Amino acid sequence: GMLAQDRDGRLAGACTTSGLAYKLRGRVGDSPIIGAGLFVDDEIGACTATGLGEAVMKTLGSFLVVELIRQGRTPQQACEEAVDRIMHKMPVADLQVGYLAMDTAGNAGSCAIHSGFNYARTIAGHTELVDAPHRN
Repeated sequence: GMLAQDRDGRLAGACTTSGLAYKLRGRVGDSPIIGAGLFVDDEIGACTATGLGEAVMKTLGSFLVVELIRQGRTPQQACEEAVDRIMHKMPVADLQVGYLAMDTAGNAGSCAIHSGFNYARTIAGHTELVDAPHRN
């Protein structure tokens, strides 16, 4: 997934699915479900998800993260809570989910169930690779 903020503070987001390589007949992943794989509220923040779509869909994870930001959590706290909710709902030994979020002030947060989720962050032309915190 991708989150961006332009010079005027407007937010945008995008997410993709794994494509045909992992497509099971009849399966709909989290990417086309608004609020699951991606949610953007230009007044609050944006979130995108990666990992097992079924786990993300069960909590509408990206919507949850943005709603938690609306309620006063930082993007980091919101991503952590969304991951925790998945971890309390199902066994996670064999599944990975990660969230990446940004609020309208440009503050970012991320969290994953397991290590190995990283993302690129670019600010003012400087790009760095960031390892997301993990809970398990």
